[in-house]
Amino acid sequence: MRTDFIEELRWRGMLHDMMPGTDEQLNKEMTAGYIGFDPTAASLHIGNLATIMLLVHLQKAGHKPIALVGGATGMIGDPSFKAAERSFLDEDTLRINQEGIRKQLEQFLDFDCGENSAEMVNNYDWFKEIGFLQFLREAGKYLSVNYMMSKDSVKKRLETGISFTEFSYQLLQGYDFYHLYKHKNVRLQMGGSDQWGNITTGTEIIRRKEGDEEGYFKAYALTTPLLTKSDGSKFGKSEGGNIWLDASRTSPYEFYQFWLSQSDEDSPRFLRVFSLKSKEEIEALESSHAAEPHLRIMQKALAAELTIRIHSERDYQLVLKATDVLFGKATLETLQSIAVDEFDTIFNGVPQTEISRANWDACPNLLDLISTVTNSEIYPSKGEARRALQQNAVSINKVKVSSPEQPLADFQLLQDRFILVSKGKKNHLIKVV
Repeated sequence: MRTDFIEELRWRGMLHDMMPGTDEQLNKEMTAGYIGFDPTAASLHIGNLATIMLLVHLQKAGHKPIALVGGATGMIGDPSFKAAERSFLDEDTLRINQEGIRKQLEQFLDFDCGENSAEMVNNYDWFKEIGFLQFLREAGKYLSVNYMMSKDSVKKRLETGISFTEFSYQLLQGYDFYHLYKHKNVRLQMGGSDQWGNITTGTEIIRRKEGDEEGYFKAYALTTPLLTKSDGSKFGKSEGGNIWLDASRTSPYEFYQFWLSQSDEDSPRFLRVFSLKSKEEIEALESSHAAEPHLRIMQKALAAELTIRIHSERDYQLVLKATDVLFGKATLETLQSIAVDEFDTIFNGVPQTEISRANWDACPNLLDLISTVTNSEIYPSKGEARRALQQNAVSINKVKVSSPEQPLADFQLLQDRFILVSKGKKNHLIKVV
């Protein structure tokens, strides 16, 4: 079912600014619109999700989404609102990063649905054929230095210094728009609100190169607000840094927990931006959450939807099992049901200690296991381990224990190689190898 793209963005709070005539162009015909992604890493992160969702909603509205991976511009780096110049990336690294981004975008966009199938392009494909003098003639002559310096993204960097390489970035991005306009009939460029200056540079190049004022109304710009949390902090970061879409960088469990930890104040907005649920579904979730806020209904709904979409249903089920094991009321039977190949996923991020099979067999009792045999990594001394056991503060495989001298023969190794030690709410996994 097709939607009205602009109205969809409005009720979701995803529309920051757009050029006059954008709405009319979208209502007139199927329109190709694009967003650029610089391949500075082999994975996108959740800071990219808001702009990805622009492409998702564009396609749902019956238009054609195009993702531009900046193989050329990625060699420079966008200076917009950055404090310093970024390091250059070599071509091999950029190529690896581009392939990683391609695979992730395929999780959101349909690349085989007919006329409005999504498409991916790489601006290195056209910039590699353009020489420096040709580029000056093709693009440089159409914008004044005064125009380029007037952009907020550049003005902020003039105070600390900006290289000519970075200064030229908006010209390169503007030429991207012109190239796609001429060769793929792309009429719309979108991005975060910090990209407004770069995007409108493209519409200006198109207007001037087309040779008449009418050209201004042949290309359009649209931006979405940059997300911040209700406390004013930047969205998309955790204590460990970026939350990545790649499971090897951010595990599905960490990914799920990030969304689960969002505040009640932020969750209604995040549901609108990142979920594909309808307005009625979101409002129903808000009502249910308001009635029982301790259940974290909004956070769980968004965490589930995004974990399944970006990872998989199986990963989501493992995340639920991990949450139950680490924070819930999991039983010994739950632990025994975990398959060998699931342990690494479920216990990712949990402190782990390896001991030899010989040390396990020779260990006289539980007290020695959680102190000396594990190199004091669980408890620093026998005395502290003894006190914890006597205070009923230790569980082995989710079963409370209190006797320091209890023999290890009383405890079953999970999958014949794991044992879970819980110290209050903290967990430590022992691997017998």
